[in-house]
Amino acid sequence: MIFASIIKRELKIARQKKAELLNPLWFFLLVITLFPLVIGPEPTLLARIGPGVVWVAALLSALLAFERLFADDFRDGSLEQLMLLSYPLPLVMLAKVAAHWLLTALPLLLLSPIAALLLSMEPAVWQALVFTLLLGTPTLSAIGAIGVALTVALRKGGVLLSLLVVPLIIPVLIFSAAVLDAASLNLNYHGQLAILGAIMALTVSLAPFAIAAALRISLD
Repeated sequence: MIFASIIKRELKIARQKKAELLNPLWFFLLVITLFPLVIGPEPTLLARIGPGVVWVAALLSALLAFERLFADDFRDGSLEQLMLLSYPLPLVMLAKVAAHWLLTALPLLLLSPIAALLLSMEPAVWQALVFTLLLGTPTLSAIGAIGVALTVALRKGGVLLSLLVVPLIIPVLIFSAAVLDAASLNLNYHGQLAILGAIMALTVSLAPFAIAAALRISLD
């Protein structure tokens, strides 16, 4: 199946460029490691602001990894070849987004216990954080891919990419913060998680079509 083949191709390329793959993860670890050193080791303060720190670090790490989503394919001409496949272009783009999530967001989820330990999070808050990352990072990957598709042909599109992506991801940050606040107060947060899930489903369903259209515009 072409969908699975594209994902395998992206994973294989990432293994050959381990430095580019590890840079966002190192950045994430540096932020959550240095933050307690800057504000002090007070457990109560760390526990209160720690989940927000993790989300901001995850967002900035994702921004570091976004540019390589289409940049290498654009430079070597393989992006045009992908667009010429008989396979529907939105499904090709969905495979690229899925591979990006596996390479960037999934490792952050695996590192979340370390973040919880460093930032003195309670188990219930850490569990809520994992839920928000699980539902929010696919949205982040999909929206980021749209921004990358719009700026792929620009020489210095990094700043523009940030301006495009960050405002669109704010609803995810707001509802994630609501989930984490409810978890810290031992309140039910299923409603907020449902909204995050709805945002993810809508974004992941529609984003591949927007990415395909943006690429056609950028490469014309």
